[in-house]
Amino acid sequence: MAEAAEHGDLPKKDIGRVSPAVHHGAIILLLLMLSVALVAGVESLAGRPLHRIPQFLSSMPGLTTVSGIFMIALGLDVLMGRAFRSMLLIAPAALALAFLSGEKQQYLSDPLYPSDLLFARQIKELLPVMASAQPLMAVTLGLVTVLVLALVVYCGFFAWNRFPKLSSRARLFRLVFSLPFLVGFTPMMEYTDHSWLRDRLKIRPMMWDQAANYRHNGFLVAFAFNAPMSKVSAPKGYDAAAIAQVEVDRDVIPASPVAGRSQPADVIVVMSESLWDPTRMPGVEFMADPMPTIRQNQAGNVFSPEFGGMTANVEFEALTGFSNAFLPYGSIPYQQYIRRPLPSLARFFRDKGYEAVALHPFEGWFWNRENVYRHLGFDRFLAQDALPELEKRGRFASDEALIDQIMRIGDESVGPLFLFAVTLQGHGPYEATRYPSENVELASTLSAAATQQVGTFAEGVREADSSLTRLMEWAKTRPRETIIVLFGDHLPPLGKAFVESGYMQDAVAARRAPLPVMLKEHETPLIVWSSKTGPRKDLGTISPALLPHQIVTSAGLSDPFYTGFLGKIAAHYSVIDRYMLVDAEGSAHPGWQDGRKAAPPPLQEYRLLQHDMIFGDQFSRERFFPGLQGEEAETGEPVAALPQSPRLPG
Repeated sequence: MAEAAEHGDLPKKDIGRVSPAVHHGAIILLLLMLSVALVAGVESLAGRPLHRIPQFLSSMPGLTTVSGIFMIALGLDVLMGRAFRSMLLIAPAALALAFLSGEKQQYLSDPLYPSDLLFARQIKELLPVMASAQPLMAVTLGLVTVLVLALVVYCGFFAWNRFPKLSSRARLFRLVFSLPFLVGFTPMMEYTDHSWLRDRLKIRPMMWDQAANYRHNGFLVAFAFNAPMSKVSAPKGYDAAAIAQVEVDRDVIPASPVAGRSQPADVIVVMSESLWDPTRMPGVEFMADPMPTIRQNQAGNVFSPEFGGMTANVEFEALTGFSNAFLPYGSIPYQQYIRRPLPSLARFFRDKGYEAVALHPFEGWFWNRENVYRHLGFDRFLAQDALPELEKRGRFASDEALIDQIMRIGDESVGPLFLFAVTLQGHGPYEATRYPSENVELASTLSAAATQQVGTFAEGVREADSSLTRLMEWAKTRPRETIIVLFGDHLPPLGKAFVESGYMQDAVAARRAPLPVMLKEHETPLIVWSSKTGPRKDLGTISPALLPHQIVTSAGLSDPFYTGFLGKIAAHYSVIDRYMLVDAEGSAHPGWQDGRKAAPPPLQEYRLLQHDMIFGDQFSRERFFPGLQGEEAETGEPVAALPQSPRLPG
């Protein structure tokens, strides 16, 4: 009778005609089994290979995920009064999100983020692409979707009130059992804070590497880690009046070593994949400098906000003049936030009569560049399918072949040209077979594997340096002045070599450390060179967000934002990083955003303008971004609507 009371007065038609003899523990065990099955299904749909799912389920992150689903289900059943009702809510949502993540990774090489759900149009537009690429799979998935929806509807309408009813005693047991777990689990998801429990469960929020984040922690935990990025709060006091109070002299024309041209200069910006000075590596001696041209012409360094990857975040700063420091930690603006026309160097130069061209020898959808470049105002984006077959270094297009394309575009241009190119050759991993022969000679105290990695990477640097030399020699022969800006996006992923040599304590760069450590682990070479006046030599170490100020100034041009406002910022600060702020005198201000005190007024204004243009009402358009006048705030253009050049022969 006690067991009958636990289930309450069950209707005769309750599922499975649960008898009073069924023990309460059997229901709990079944719910646990359903939790295991759900997590396995989620991981499979999210792209984890089937043979690796048991390994994940038996790992600490996997067991934690199963426990979390189980406890959430117990808690929801308490609220809804019947066992298993929670699974009708949890399972369809989790499986649908995992399926979308798996499909997104196939087409955009990136997992699903919570912020993606804010832009449902992008998901809708992805469906026809998926269907056309794999029609049979699309039909199969369509049928499976219909069957699943039918099952959910059936369960909702016919099984909702037939699940075992929970007595007050059973509900209290579930509440006492699940509540402590949920209370302890929730703070663990604050990935920016240290968590003793999270460390013991071996859950690592690797927000700088989302692929590893999702792979190690599982889809559901990694998705939860990314949830805070779906909400970007407006800065305190943000409104039209606050934007109107931002001061800048619109008529200011900063001093420029190349001002007063008779005609506009062409501007070529090359973001070189993983370009870094390998002679900095302890325990390695090079017989000859692998980067003599870069060293001779180096203007300073870029302080990369990333390490070993996340190129798009560096690119975002260098093209827009906005800063990742004002965005949620771990966010990727190219994927999550750029959904309307925004100011950029491309739009600025195009407004000055330039043709704005983007060039990258890889798939156009990678990092969502096709859509982003359209919103940033490029006239053309020449991705892999719009280029001839380029010579490879391993799996990637060589720098030399890409430089050939830059020179071809420059020779064909009629008017002034702004060209932004992203190289690929320097991308890791640095396998021994990448180069048929290596011309870099070195002596090393590192292990054979680490020495090989460094040698292969250094050969890529040598070829990048040689390609820059060719580009400069070509520029000197042109009648129009050509400004070349080259910089590395981040340090290379040489984890083992960095640790063995003692260059870095861990395989990845520090995010919070003293300034000398941060500089060592985030600096990449920067070149700002003119075919008429030679190299700049006075830039020091600057954030990528301040590059547009230097580029526009070097071109002898002025702009309310890029020279007026960013010029004001550059006069106060050289590095603006989430954790580290460096002022113009070189003094470090670590933890400047930790909340102990308000940000300096210039940076408060900077944050206001950035939020206004990316997320807000764009009150600052007319004053600061004249190139955006006439652009619609939102566009209805489909994905990949940016015009592509026809494929070239070769």
